[in-house]
Amino acid sequence: MDRAVHLTASVLLSYPDERLAEALPLLTETVGTLPAGEPARRLRAFLDHAAATPQQDLAEHYVATFDLKRRCCPYLTYYTYGDTRKRGMALLRFKHAFREAGFEPAEGELPDHLAVVCELSARGGTAQASRLLREHRPGLDLLLRALESERSPYAHVVAAVLATLPPATARERAAAAKLAAEGPPAEEVGLPPYPVNGSGPEAGPTPSFPTDGGSR
Repeated sequence: MDRAVHLTASVLLSYPDERLAEALPLLTETVGTLPAGEPARRLRAFLDHAAATPQQDLAEHYVATFDLKRRCCPYLTYYTYGDTRKRGMALLRFKHAFREAGFEPAEGELPDHLAVVCELSARGGTAQASRLLREHRPGLDLLLRALESERSPYAHVVAAVLATLPPATARERAAAAKLAAEGPPAEEVGLPPYPVNGSGPEAGPTPSFPTDGGSR
């Protein structure tokens, strides 16, 4: 089941161009085979929204949410390491996980993008992808909270992915609460920040994450 959920999420969390409209019937069929539960319910809710929304509106919402709101960042290492040099080493762990599963990260996108990690699972690296998702659970929890506060339908997709993981531990809940209060770490004095290159804009200085539901 996890692989089917991640396959669907990998498509839905990618930029919604005309290929999404072409894939909707197959994705709907795939979700229809899932057992009743949180992942199926959440994915079905997003698919219903996507089917009823013009592609241009979906694309504009995607950009406004994931590219223009830092608190909705889809890059998992950002939550743990911010724009610091340590993030570069964390990205290497993602690349190693891809290679361990027998794949190379896709060109043009950082390997810690949530859609890319879900794609790794869909292509057969479910164990490696699930490990990465568990390691970055506090960031995923914070992303879900941000999307819910924005009333974004993408919250359904992230919630479906989270539902494939074991319940959060007390330590993970504490880490998510700390991250929500303080935001990702800033770079140490004297060291340039790690540049972020991907589909979204280059990240600048890291602000604290708002906790009142506001957005940037």
